[in-house]
Amino acid sequence: MDETASRYRRVADPFDAIVHAVPDGAWDRPAPCAGWVARDVVLHLAEWVPAFFAAADGPTLPAAPPGADPIEAWTALDAAIRAALEDPTVASASISHPHAGTHTFAEAIDTFVREDVMLHTWDLAHAVGEEVTLDPELVHESLLKLEPMDEVLRASGHFGPKVEVPDDADEQTRLLAFVGRRP
Repeated sequence: MDETASRYRRVADPFDAIVHAVPDGAWDRPAPCAGWVARDVVLHLAEWVPAFFAAADGPTLPAAPPGADPIEAWTALDAAIRAALEDPTVASASISHPHAGTHTFAEAIDTFVREDVMLHTWDLAHAVGEEVTLDPELVHESLLKLEPMDEVLRASGHFGPKVEVPDDADEQTRLLAFVGRRP
């Protein structure tokens, strides 16, 4: 499980740094996700990730209550995920999600959560006026994984329409545009 924990840290560390660096008064700045502000980006993760694992009878992760402080909500969730990934019993425990199938906890983090944290790192940075370079290897993997799933992703409603970018755009720009962001 060390590789999964490492891959998770590669996206969670930059997200965590941005969460803790959000300037006072910036939590209500518009985010690239339609209708969201910076705080919504963080609270989205702190709400859906625990709900996903609850639906899968997986480990209990701390969910953000309504009106939660985004820094506290993220810090609690991130610490719980890291601890679970470092515990071989929890990391290898089988979970069965009604819509996502059966995986180990670690596989579910790597398959569903890691990518979302990575994409929302850019969203949060963009909302608060910061530049961020996402992990190039993980960006490349995400492009390879997501591009063949175009129809399914659009139908899910979780991604906006693709944004056109030049053919020679770098992979981060291509990934962000693919998931509906305007890089």
